[in-house]
Amino acid sequence: MPKVIHFELPFDDAERANKFYADVFGWQSSQFGDQPYYLQQTGGDDEPDGIGGALTARADTYNNGGTLIIIGVDDLDAYIQKVSDAGCEIVTPRTEIPGIGCFANFRDTEGNVVGMFMGDN
Repeated sequence: MPKVIHFELPFDDAERANKFYADVFGWQSSQFGDQPYYLQQTGGDDEPDGIGGALTARADTYNNGGTLIIIGVDDLDAYIQKVSDAGCEIVTPRTEIPGIGCFANFRDTEGNVVGMFMGDN
């Protein structure tokens, strides 16, 4: 059963957002590439139930500035077909992240944008 493996929270001010999550929750931040995208480590390796995520510039979000959840799948093309068959709009087509994997985003039956990700194996 595919599960949520990542989240993205939008920010207006990167420094303020990273400081808030570090100060309040102890999250550790690291910038990914040269874009306004900050990976968030939300727990230690000894805490297997949690997921990591990222803070990203609000203008770069797919969900009208809202939170995006990402579901891990083992066959991205098959799941793109499944959500399409269910009447959902593909918002972002299959997109490669070199050396990491690929993703696609869709708008669900309630209007939420949800991501799907398949890692390189």
